[in-house]
Amino acid sequence: MKLSTRARYGTRALLDLAIHSGDNSTVTLKEIAQRQDIPIAYLEHLVAPLIGGGIVRSIRGSKGGIILARPAREITLEDIVSLLEGPTAPVECLVSSSTCPRSGLCATQEVWGEIGKAIDRVLVSKTLQDLVERQNSKNSLKPMYYI
Repeated sequence: MKLSTRARYGTRALLDLAIHSGDNSTVTLKEIAQRQDIPIAYLEHLVAPLIGGGIVRSIRGSKGGIILARPAREITLEDIVSLLEGPTAPVECLVSSSTCPRSGLCATQEVWGEIGKAIDRVLVSKTLQDLVERQNSKNSLKPMYYI
């Protein structure tokens, strides 16, 4: 399975939001786009399904922007990827058996199903908070230079 740009950019944007929206403060799409090097127009298209899926909220006004709708520890990668990508099945016949006349009779379908379940296990077991902690540990590895 190859994740699309939607899932990769969307996950990076949510990670940035989780890191920079402390104490329920909003973050603008422009700020996220600049830090994550994501085109703002593309980011705007990614936010709509995330709002619809209850992952982020949009706040209007002078201090407007977006904010996580739930705590980062309650948002799994499966939540994010399924909203932005759809089903994570590696082949279509796992989603709809009517797409293949050999469905149910094919040994390879079982293997693709095992792969899909392994992918789902990882996505369900990892939260946005896990990514925040990983990113923070990577940031702490940066060398400090003193003058």
